[in-house]
Amino acid sequence: MEAYGLRILQLHSNFIEYKPIEKEIAMAEECEKKEQRLEELAVLFTCVEKGDNEAVARKAVEEVKSSLKQLKVNRVLIYPYAHLSSNLAKPVNALKVIKAMEKYAKGAGIETHRTPFGWCKQFSISIKGHPLAEQSKVILPIEAEEKEVVSKALKAEEKLKSSWFIMQTDGKMIPVEEFDFSKHVNLEKFVKYEIEKVRAVQQIPPHVKLMRRLEIADYEPGSDPGNFRWYPKGHLIKSLLEQFVTQEVTEYGAMEVETPVMYDFQHPSLANYLDRFPARQYVLESGEKELFLRFSACFGQFLMAHDAQFSYRQLPFRIYELTKYSFRREKSGELAGLRRLRAFTMPDCHALCADLDQAKKEFFLRFESCRKVLDEGLELGKDDYEMAIRFTKDFLEENRDFIVSLAKQMNKPVLVEMWKERFFYFVLKWEFNFVDNLDKASALSTDQIDIENAERYDITYVDEKGEKRHPLILHCSPSGAIERCVYAMLERAYREQKKGNVPMLPLWLSPTQVRVIPVSDRFIEDAEKIVDKIEKHCIRVDLDDRPLTIQKKVREAETEWINYVLVIGQKELDSGTLSVRDRKAREIRKMQLQKFIDEVEKNTKNMPFKPLTLPRRLSKRPRFFK
Repeated sequence: MEAYGLRILQLHSNFIEYKPIEKEIAMAEECEKKEQRLEELAVLFTCVEKGDNEAVARKAVEEVKSSLKQLKVNRVLIYPYAHLSSNLAKPVNALKVIKAMEKYAKGAGIETHRTPFGWCKQFSISIKGHPLAEQSKVILPIEAEEKEVVSKALKAEEKLKSSWFIMQTDGKMIPVEEFDFSKHVNLEKFVKYEIEKVRAVQQIPPHVKLMRRLEIADYEPGSDPGNFRWYPKGHLIKSLLEQFVTQEVTEYGAMEVETPVMYDFQHPSLANYLDRFPARQYVLESGEKELFLRFSACFGQFLMAHDAQFSYRQLPFRIYELTKYSFRREKSGELAGLRRLRAFTMPDCHALCADLDQAKKEFFLRFESCRKVLDEGLELGKDDYEMAIRFTKDFLEENRDFIVSLAKQMNKPVLVEMWKERFFYFVLKWEFNFVDNLDKASALSTDQIDIENAERYDITYVDEKGEKRHPLILHCSPSGAIERCVYAMLERAYREQKKGNVPMLPLWLSPTQVRVIPVSDRFIEDAEKIVDKIEKHCIRVDLDDRPLTIQKKVREAETEWINYVLVIGQKELDSGTLSVRDRKAREIRKMQLQKFIDEVEKNTKNMPFKPLTLPRRLSKRPRFFK
């Protein structure tokens, strides 16, 4: 049964002009029939439904105030608008709710205006052109509020008291307030973000504009917020990253599996685990069962391990899944581009270990694998991300040398979060965190030592004496969410551009690695032959055959971040020497075709390859943005 509530269409506007024309109902408020104009505001088209009351009005103002902070505006117009629903409240009740909204908004320090209730009005409006400019809200009555399952771990995380330190490579732990950050600006930003725990985004991150301009991805208005559409170029980048991470994990020795995306709340192992994991869930019903969408691959892999038979000889038992998708119902104010989503692709690798000694050895193998994924795959150096290590005080006292060795592997100061006592299922967790251009941090690679779930899921192995024992479980994502990898690369490219450097993607991930541009139509066939030769070597190459000037074609190739541009004319055909525009080197070089091909192959050696799925000729391609 559909739930009813206060419905608001919120529009971030340059201006609105309105004028009352005639009364629609007998109890319409008295007003002057004159035109009004307001500028730089949020217009709240508001529809009051049956069952709405002053409590709903107060709740609506709280939500609106939170979004106004993101929009950086403090002026609203409450515009009664009955056309958003067919389940309208009686006019007398609707007016009470509208007036209550006005009262609470003014009391909250918001500059508040309201159009007269019960009138037919004409209006003109200009809406801002950004993804958060148009937002639809349904504020449910308290008793009918949408059910959201919030785990005990999530509630505990919000209240958890932590001690924060910087661990140097020599193992010395310095309280963050005493550490000298003068040579560690990025680390200071990360520390501030972690301690303040302000996850909501106040402005649009730079990568959002880039992901749209480069035709990589965009918001999907037909879905729940935090679910994205991926265009051909973006899908190619994303699938190459998925292939690369999977390749690294299988080389490490993990067995790839596939598990369901939804699980039963009442399953005894799952119900208990949910309260130990800090995540909000999507909830759905099927028959008499209440189900949740997975937020990791843990459930399926643990249930699979429970049914498996293995002994100490098969340990570490390594199992892996690339989840398409995992779901977390993140708060709407925290959703911004590819940084934090509600549906995401997560490489999830677990290792079952006999004891802590074996787990520590495995930890270092996985640590280096994670470094390789970021360094070689995403071309993020250690200066591009910061490390955090989180543990209990007891674990530090018993395993200090092990923890210090992790910091030494990073070879620069790392953030430490220490708890007096353990609440979560893990005793140690580390992460590599990317700090973006808005000074928000996002975890990429991570690993944990889990001491609870083997027993919770009754996962056992047979030891040397033939007795059953519970293993330790390591939880690792070598890259973090694939979508977040794209976010990190775009944010880094924007940062490089601000420094005066050329923004670009790693060559192996560039949708078009080489573009061939004939100087005129009569060279198109010759250019096509060169494209054929390049393409045979597993290089993504396209042909700009459009009726544009050479200068415009070259400029467009630059805005698309094409790595190499070859301009083909009579001089190149006669000499057999190409003029290669090298984006990374920022120069034009003269090269033989085969030498050029050898260079591209060398620079993409051992990396996954997929052909470009767009038409080879640019004249045949659609544009995905108007």
